[in-house]
Amino acid sequence: MTQEAVTEELVAFPQDRTCPYHPPAGYDPLRAARPLSRVRLYDGRSVWLVTGFAAARELLSDPRLSADQDNEAFPSPTEGFKNRVRGRRLSLLGMDDPEHKALRRTVIPSFTAKRISALRPRVQEIVDRLIDDIIAQGPQTELVSTFALPVSSQVMCLLLGVPYADHEFFEEQSRRLLAGPTVADTQQAGERLDAYLGALIEHKQREPGDGLLDELIHEQLAEGVIQRDELMALAALLVVAGHETTTNMISLGTFTLLEHPDRLAELRANPELMPAAVEELLRFLSVAEGGMRVATQDIEFGGQTIRANDGVMMSTSLINRDDAVHSEPDELDWHRPDRHHLAFGFGMHQCLGQNLARAEIEIALRTLFERLPGLKLAVPAREIPFKPGTTLQGMIELPATW
Repeated sequence: MTQEAVTEELVAFPQDRTCPYHPPAGYDPLRAARPLSRVRLYDGRSVWLVTGFAAARELLSDPRLSADQDNEAFPSPTEGFKNRVRGRRLSLLGMDDPEHKALRRTVIPSFTAKRISALRPRVQEIVDRLIDDIIAQGPQTELVSTFALPVSSQVMCLLLGVPYADHEFFEEQSRRLLAGPTVADTQQAGERLDAYLGALIEHKQREPGDGLLDELIHEQLAEGVIQRDELMALAALLVVAGHETTTNMISLGTFTLLEHPDRLAELRANPELMPAAVEELLRFLSVAEGGMRVATQDIEFGGQTIRANDGVMMSTSLINRDDAVHSEPDELDWHRPDRHHLAFGFGMHQCLGQNLARAEIEIALRTLFERLPGLKLAVPAREIPFKPGTTLQGMIELPATW
């Protein structure tokens, strides 16, 4: 199987969800055919799709699968993604070792469990202040704009040392970069974000602050450990990834718990269960669909041959519902003994910010339901608008009352 379009009937990937917390029904044949299937992309190209948990761990650890997005054979789930990465290195996500390992080493100290633990009181302050504002404004709110998005944006600004006064700008450019309505819109967003980050780096070179970006500028860039273009790409990744997926997890996590009242009642009575609940929500929601790779040589796997230049993609939503690993995988159950998931990926490209994301989601959900014990949806669930994304799940609005 190569890049050429295929005429045989294959399942289309990715597809829109009809339920925000369940994989599309169109993926049912792929679930039955685990752990590896061929699927059809938007342009007719056929690629391998990994749907099994063990298979994903093995293949994500295989150096014969490359994350190099400059490779002409690299698969793109959407036309927007293809044009977004063309000519742009998405930093750690689009590199292989040894380049990847060297750059990742520069930021690992900022995301250790110990450092994130020290940040938790600041995250709690942000969450409490936002809920104070929600309560002061009355018994109804829209939780994406008043809570989920500002929590993740303010924490990201705090960590990186980015002025929160600019949050509307980088939130909008991030949104367009991830899901712009046209190719031109996506490209313009990338250019605007690059210009903003370039100016911010120059400002911080003159007037240092105390964020992660300042550390990278005055320790790594100044000493020649990383180059300016690498810093720009890394900063863009941290700004975009630093708030988009966490916003989606907080909003979708809130919605999912409100739609599972028995589970929510248990959490309210036993708040110590929240860390386990967060892990289960990460598995259950799988908001970021798919990692992408290209084979650099033939790979024999599971009785199939992945040929050199074949595209290989991961379906996180199906991997995290593998019934060979998870009993009753379509049930929300934080008491399950099989809590493993790949919501943060696996191997050398595993998400750097996973400790921070866990802390944000846990503090946000626990505090929200503690301080607003009567929280409920303000409209029927079917009327709530969700982002029309196939690879990144999220909510446009979450109207709520209490």
